Amino acid sequence: MDTLGGLLDGPRARGAFALRTVMNSPWSLRILAESPLTLIAGVTGEAWVVPDDGDPVRIGPGDIAVTRAPDHYNVADSPTTPPIVVIHPNQRCCDLDGNSVLEEMTHGVRTWGNDPDGSTVFLVGAYEHLSDISDRLLHALPSVLSLSHADWESPLVPLLCEEVVKDEPGQAAVLDRLLDLLVTAVLKAWFAQQDSSRPDWWRSQGDRIVERALRVMHDNPGYPWTMNKLAAESGASRASLARRFHNLVGEPPMTFLKNWRMAMAADLLCQPDETVGTVAEKVGYATPFAFSAAFKRVRGLSPREHRTSALSTA
Repeated sequence: MDTLGGLLDGPRARGAFALRTVMNSPWSLRILAESPLTLIAGVTGEAWVVPDDGDPVRIGPGDIAVTRAPDHYNVADSPTTPPIVVIHPNQRCCDLDGNSVLEEMTHGVRTWGNDPDGSTVFLVGAYEHLSDISDRLLHALPSVLSLSHADWESPLVPLLCEEVVKDEPGQAAVLDRLLDLLVTAVLKAWFAQQDSSRPDWWRSQGDRIVERALRVMHDNPGYPWTMNKLAAESGASRASLARRFHNLVGEPPMTFLKNWRMAMAADLLCQPDETVGTVAEKVGYATPFAFSAAFKRVRGLSPREHRTSALSTA
């Protein structure tokens, strides 16, 4: 797996929030929900994503915006329209006095807005419990990123638009997988753009030695890697690998490996068929005890505590 593939392997929606929003001007939504990752896809009309710290982003038909927690922002018909509705955590929607507006603004299956026949339509897909394996992905993204329909087009947006309003058995799972596919495709296209907004680690894509070291750690995290073995796999001396890796990735190879193992373990611990013992083996620890000690040292809680916490919010 390459560096980008390792990052984009993270999004796995579990009961994600999916909604078709229909609005007529004037309108403005204050977003305080702090969902880990939210996708906004324009269908008709025009919307603006206005971050608290950054330039407004226009979303027209076919355009995409992705926001990440914990930053707050507005979504509105104009960058200057003041908020009328506030979206709180758990997607609780209220007016400015704190009164719920959910019932009056709901217009059928996963359809919401101030007018059921509104001229502006956009899709919202929000990850409510993004897997811990995506920590590095979140850190690599700006608070708001966008793609123009002129730069990127996919059949996934019309498909999501069609599927989001269906009320059928298993539909939530269908929407989860569609959102995963769409987010992954959008981020892949965004990362591929040649602009200054890409993160520093992207430069490793052009460094054969660093890219090889990242690849073998991504592909086989359970192997007993040492600096000597990584250097041999990468075709470089220990000193050269250490220097180039730190300069491009921002941390030493063995520190990256430790954090990657713990991120992967955090994800695996959320799977019902995994035990602390099987996870320990998959991420390169000889005993569950050694793994548990390392996990608590890095994450601040035991593997069992992490599993309990993750499942309680799923």
